[in-house]
Amino acid sequence: METLVNYEVDEKVSIVTLNRPAKLNAISRDLREQLVAALTKADGDPATSVVVLRAEGRSFCVGYDIGGDPTKESWKHDALKWHEHLRASMAMEMLPYDMRKPVIASVQGHALGGGCELAMLCDITIAADDATFGEPEVRFSDVGPGIVMPWIIGFKKARELLYLGDSIDAQEALRLGMVNKVVPVAELRATTMKFARRLALISPEALYAAKLSINRGADAAGFRNAMNVGLDIVAPLYAAKTEVGMKFDEIKKKDGLGAALKWRAAQFRE
Repeated sequence: METLVNYEVDEKVSIVTLNRPAKLNAISRDLREQLVAALTKADGDPATSVVVLRAEGRSFCVGYDIGGDPTKESWKHDALKWHEHLRASMAMEMLPYDMRKPVIASVQGHALGGGCELAMLCDITIAADDATFGEPEVRFSDVGPGIVMPWIIGFKKARELLYLGDSIDAQEALRLGMVNKVVPVAELRATTMKFARRLALISPEALYAAKLSINRGADAAGFRNAMNVGLDIVAPLYAAKTEVGMKFDEIKKKDGLGAALKWRAAQFRE
């Protein structure tokens, strides 16, 4: 099997790297499974106390590989199958939140769809100045399974971004509190590792207690329930036949995914 996620250790820091740069680290089934395995390994590694999640190539992650699984055609209108599929995806996205160790997302280029959700669910996000964030799925009659954005940036702006599928640049993400720091792209890895090593100076027990306390408070306020409710609501949407969705599929089958994406994007530039 092709290695789509790499794992290494640098002193007290576990480094998990998405390694599908030719596809801008789009999340396929294999990448998802390897990412879960790598993050699980990082969380259990006794040699480390902090985890960095980063990516090779010019983009962090453009979301799920919507054209990479031909088997979906056989169940694309089955709401229960979609619920099963999306639950596995959301479990992967939630893993940085559920891990004992703090996870730092190191983001360059595109962080879209599931990639944006994954970055938001990490404890800390450091962005390069070329990074863009957004969840464009709504433009294709879908909504991402992890409705985490309102919890990070507030309801008003989250509604705008989730309703329209617009993207924002790194500086706007910083202003909204979606990321912690913005640095030149050439300095992203060094800055991320400097932050991770500084965080690793804190005892693992204290980091775990602080993270768990924050998470328990968020869960008491309804965070985890909101994630599950969001999944339950959006899963049937993926199985629905919508005018836009059917036109998108028609263009994709005839001219390819790129043509379908360009068709829809052009409508929002008018």
